[in-house]
Amino acid sequence: MFNSILIDKDDADGYRAALQQMDEAQLPDGDVTVRVLYSTLNYKDALAITGRGPVVRRFPMVPGIDFAGVIEQSDSARHRVGDLVVLNGWGVGETHWGGLAQKARVNGDWLVPLPNGISPRHAMAIGTAGYTAMLCIMALQEHGVTPDKGSIVVTGAAGGVGSIAIALLSKLGYTVEAVTGRAQEATFLKSLGAAEILSRDEFTAPGKPLVRERWAGAIDVVGSRVLANVCAGMRYGGVVAACGLAGGMDFPATVAPFILRGVTLAGIDSVMCPYERRVEAWRQLAEHLDLAKLDQLTEEISLADALRVAPALLEGKVRGRVVIDVNR
Repeated sequence: MFNSILIDKDDADGYRAALQQMDEAQLPDGDVTVRVLYSTLNYKDALAITGRGPVVRRFPMVPGIDFAGVIEQSDSARHRVGDLVVLNGWGVGETHWGGLAQKARVNGDWLVPLPNGISPRHAMAIGTAGYTAMLCIMALQEHGVTPDKGSIVVTGAAGGVGSIAIALLSKLGYTVEAVTGRAQEATFLKSLGAAEILSRDEFTAPGKPLVRERWAGAIDVVGSRVLANVCAGMRYGGVVAACGLAGGMDFPATVAPFILRGVTLAGIDSVMCPYERRVEAWRQLAEHLDLAKLDQLTEEISLADALRVAPALLEGKVRGRVVIDVNR
């Protein structure tokens, strides 16, 4: 038996998420069984637990789009018993039981070897948020955005993607401008490496097709008007890595930044990202991320606490990253 969070829905009791014991025989199909050591709480996990978004596609469902652990059983040629591995995405926690449990059974092709220098706990402090931040930075670099080209603006700066993106960009020599709706987090964001703090209010009103050229690159987790206003303020040849929709799926913009300034809008998908690119992202995280800064922006909770913290995360009351020790 093992502990897990289980989400279920029926006509009698409606939508519910609760901590309960499961039998290993109940685990879904897969060629690798993992003893989960740590998981994490992402925005998508919070939507799943609270039922505030249509994240869960099958019921019952164990949420959790991330986990790190040790392989207990493997029929995969890629992995052996005893290997430390990390999983991000692939529909886990949506269509396949996820990481908010002490056990997981998955397709071995979804697992990435844990890089040297990153512990399972640090891997979940990074989680999909940090892995996505690294994918965004890789996209900026691949489009030629180097530190000498100008500053990088990061929206949703106090959240998981934003905070790790700031720490990484600062370590890589970029000048970072952090956009947040939480003015009280200015000191925290500057300690991660942000050079300037911008109010979210500057970006939420309907804007002009083009405004003064300000940034060489951008990482946006918000979407909607915020993304449109970021695009309008990019320098000639600038690159925007878009990876989130916390502010909405709409994009009320014009083509002006793209055809008059040559701006590139690079979409970042972390869920179905190919294996080789995942491995490279985790390699770069191991090389460039300051683990002391990562610890600074990380809170650890128990599996049961995830039920309590999920609503607070959706309400913007949680900063940085939340690690879940599934064994306490």
